[in-house]
Parts: sequence; structure tokens; C-alpha cells
Amino acid sequence: MAQTGGKTTKVLLYKDRLAAQWDTVNCVKNVLKINPLLFLRGEIPLYYERALSHRLSAEIAVGVTFRNYLGGGFTGDKADDFSAGTKIIAKPSFHVGLRWYLTDDIEPQGIYVQGEFAYLDHSKDISKKDSSGHFTDETLRDQRLYNDVRLYFGYQRLASTNNWLFDAYCGLGFRNRSLTLVDERLDLADRRWSYSVEETHDNVLAVFLGVKIGYGF
Repeated sequence: MAQTGGKTTKVLLYKDRLAAQWDTVNCVKNVLKINPLLFLRGEIPLYYERALSHRLSAEIAVGVTFRNYLGGGFTGDKADDFSAGTKIIAKPSFHVGLRWYLTDDIEPQGIYVQGEFAYLDHSKDISKKDSSGHFTDETLRDQRLYNDVRLYFGYQRLASTNNWLFDAYCGLGFRNRSLTLVDERLDLADRRWSYSVEETHDNVLAVFLGVKIGYGF
């Protein structure tokens, strides 16, 4: 019993010492990050992580959406075409999350789990065509609104000689979708263009995988 109590005391003292070092030592507590892989998915966010303790941190991001080059299949991310009649509308995106590190360290690094809420708005205007195939001034808005609740598992590591870092993660999410989809069709019989707008609201699962790079200070 005395040996068991001694081990527990050592663990408590070690954790208390880390907490005290986090409060007094000049260590990394702020991180700015970007996610290059998201550029291909039509989003440019800037992340800011703030350490709240030696294990807990908060991460927020603000960005804009633009042309989606890849798409994402069942999650509703559809690659945008490059036709002259498609105009991509830049819209805001937001991310808010809390991160818990599973390893003891006075700086925000190591294995972690993170819960996050994300909001995305992918919008574009589709110009209508007349009977001759020329574009008119009339447009239809194609819009995809996503509200995500995500759970990540990842690993963040600061470089040994400077404050640059990488953050690799994977995870699952519950996505609420509000879709306004424009369908453009050509009737080959009379060479006329027709347009329809379909609105749907549903929920799907989403899979996430990525790597962030950043700088701590």
C-alpha cells in the first residue's frame, strides 16, 4: 500500500510541476496554422490555437470559400466546373473547437482528440442561356450550406530547433446539409435549354483527413 501511494504521489507531483511550468516558463501558447489540402476543396481558412492549460487548448478559424476542385462524393461537396456561365461567389467559413492532449507537455504538442463545429457556404451563380445558346443576364444561385459537428484524432509536433510545426489529423463528422441545386439541361430535339432548382435538407456522415502547418509563439 505504501508503494502504491508513493507512485500516485509522484504522478501528482509531476503533473503539478508541469502546470507550474506552463504558468511560469516562456513556452509556446499560441499557434497560427493553415491547411493546404483544404485549398483544393474550395476553402482557405486561417487557424488560431490558444493553449488554455498544459493539456487543453481552443482552436478557431475564419476563412473564405471559393472554387472546389476535387469534390467529396456522398458528403455533398461537388467539384465546380469551369464553364463561362459559372461564377463562384466567395463566402465565409468558420471553425470553433476544443482540443485535449493525451500526453503531458508544457507546449501544445502530442496526440490529441478534438471536438469542432464548422460552418461552410459554397455558392455560385449559374447564368441562363437563351435558345441560341448565348448567356443572358438572368442567373440562378446554386448554394450548399454545411453545419458540421466533427471529432478529430490527431498528432501535433513542434520542430526541435524552431517554432514551426505540423498537425496531422483524421476524423468523422455529422453534417447537416441545406442544398439549393441548379440543374441545367439541353433538349436536343428543339435545342432549348431548361433549368430547374431543387432544395433539399438532410444529414450525412463525413470523413476528414488533413495536415496543417503553422508557427507557434
